[in-house]
Amino acid sequence: MSNENGGKPGADAHEDHAAADGTALAETGTVVPSRRRFLKSVGASSVAVASGAMRPALAADVPAPVEPAVPQPSPMGDVAANHTIRLTINGVSHRLNVASNAVLLDVLRDELLLTGTKKGCDHGQCGACTVHVNGVSVNSCLSLAVMHDGDDITTIEGLERNGRLHPIQQAFWDHDAYQCGYCTSGQMMSAVVVLHDTHIPSDDHALREAMSGNICRCGAYKNIVAAIQDARGKLGRAG
Repeated sequence: MSNENGGKPGADAHEDHAAADGTALAETGTVVPSRRRFLKSVGASSVAVASGAMRPALAADVPAPVEPAVPQPSPMGDVAANHTIRLTINGVSHRLNVASNAVLLDVLRDELLLTGTKKGCDHGQCGACTVHVNGVSVNSCLSLAVMHDGDDITTIEGLERNGRLHPIQQAFWDHDAYQCGYCTSGQMMSAVVVLHDTHIPSDDHALREAMSGNICRCGAYKNIVAAIQDARGKLGRAG
């Protein structure tokens, strides 16, 4: 017996069951999966695959233990290695153990406590660290101590003799050729070498040029020139 739509008996019930099950019946009676069920199955498969692929990736994110690096020898050698040197400073012989990169200025001040030599710019531009090395004025902030093994060095402490000031020291005192005094030792050390250099003329202009490597930030240049010229006469150099 047919229903009003001309369908087969029980067709409505079967369609209701197919809709609830997510399937549909083809005309041949074969059960065909609905679009909803197909999408659900594809989504479930994708989640399963993704979760399975994540596990090894998470394991791979854990860093493997790193072996400690073995230090390689430097092609320059150990710059901090100590060297034994001998220096004659202000007439006294010293045997010192210094690093390869130790600066002469630091050795004089820190090792031998000869603090009259001042640390100014550390670039050889102010002259406050001037000392004599074998009779030549040197910026001790630019010179390595190991370079002077066996050298004769004079600092400001070594200018006086038997308790008497050197003529240049006395002249600086007499002419008040200093203010803060920080550059004074370097000015004196350079002046002594200038006064003993016969190639430098004795006029004020030549003297200022010869002393230009020593900076006085207080601006006491006029008195400095007067003091050096006074000491020139006392040293017996008329020019």
